This record gives sequence, C-alpha cells and structure tokens, in this order.
Amino acid sequence: MSITVIFFLGLFVAMIGVIPPGLLNMTAARISLKEGAGRGIMFSTGVCIVVYIQTYVAAIFARYLSNHADIVEILRRVAFVIFVLITIYFLVLASKEEEVKEETEIKSKHGRLLHGMLLSALNIFPIPYQAYMTITLVSFGWMDFQKLSIVTYVTGAATGTFVMLYFYIFFFDKIKDSKFSSQKSMNLSIGIITGLVSLVTLINILKEF
Repeated sequence: MSITVIFFLGLFVAMIGVIPPGLLNMTAARISLKEGAGRGIMFSTGVCIVVYIQTYVAAIFARYLSNHADIVEILRRVAFVIFVLITIYFLVLASKEEEVKEETEIKSKHGRLLHGMLLSALNIFPIPYQAYMTITLVSFGWMDFQKLSIVTYVTGAATGTFVMLYFYIFFFDKIKDSKFSSQKSMNLSIGIITGLVSLVTLINILKEF
C-alpha cells in the first residue's frame, strides 16, 4: 500500500477521534480566544507530540496482538459490544431535551506547549482506539506492520489531530454559540462516530465466517 494512502488513513482516523468537542480541542479554542492563536497553536503542538507517541505505542501493541489471532478475535468481539453500548448511551443522551453546559476554567503555570503535552498525556483514549483501528486497517490489507508503514501512519495521525485542533482554534468564534457546540450535539456526534466504528467492527467480525 502506498505510504501516501497510509498517511491519509492515519490522518482520517485521527480526525474522526477529535471531531467531537472535548477537553483538548475546546481548551485549544479557549486559549486562542483569550491569549491569541499563536499560543493556541503552541498548545496544539504539545498535544500532537504526545499523540504521536501514543499512536506509535498503539501500533506496536497492535503488531503484537496481530501475532495472537485468538486474542484479537476476542478483543474484536468485546470492542463491538462496547462500541454498540457507547453508541446507544450517547444517542439516548442526545435525545434528551435538557442540556447541561459546563464551563471549565483551565489555568497552567507552565508554557502552553507543556500544558498541551500534559493534558494529552492524561487522555489515554488514543492508545486503545488507535490500536484497534490499526489492527482493523491491517486486516483489510490497507497497511502493514512494516516500520515505514507504522511511522507514516503515526505521522498522519499526529497531523490529523493538529488539523482538527487548528479548525477549532480558528473557527471557534463561529461555532461556539451554535448548536454544534451544545452538549446535545456533542453526544449525538460521539454516538454517530462510535456507531460507524461499530459497523466497521461488525464487518470485520463477519469476514471471519
């Protein structure tokens, strides 16, 4: 598979994971609004440095799991159930009329680069998410576990994360008061994303039969 394709696969997968409003992208947007876009970009750079490391660890873990097909099959079935339950949970929340908006003031005595690295390190979701997605992409034959492929994919993932943070930084003024940034819409977005991941997981499970 072309390294260009692998790069964009990593970029696309990472962008999907960062689309829903969350701590990292909303913090980047608030820093940009209060302190300027430059500091928001510096924060985002710190986030992406850690995402690069996390995605690389996830890919190595996925390579290990790929040599244990029985474990992968069990994890795939467990992941399918978990993603379905998460999808149902967030779609049910999104269907509720009440919306709770919570503003969190985030302050840091460190530079924004270190601030971004710290918050990103506390968010361990990219590791299991990227490990699963890497195994899935390999199972479809869209990438392999060669060193060049892994580095290309990881670079694409870090780039995709930065692209979405960049979007939040420069377009937050337009979306912060819209329905997109509401709790209800956030729950709906997460539900749709996990639903798509569930579908991909199901297709992958059915391939084994």
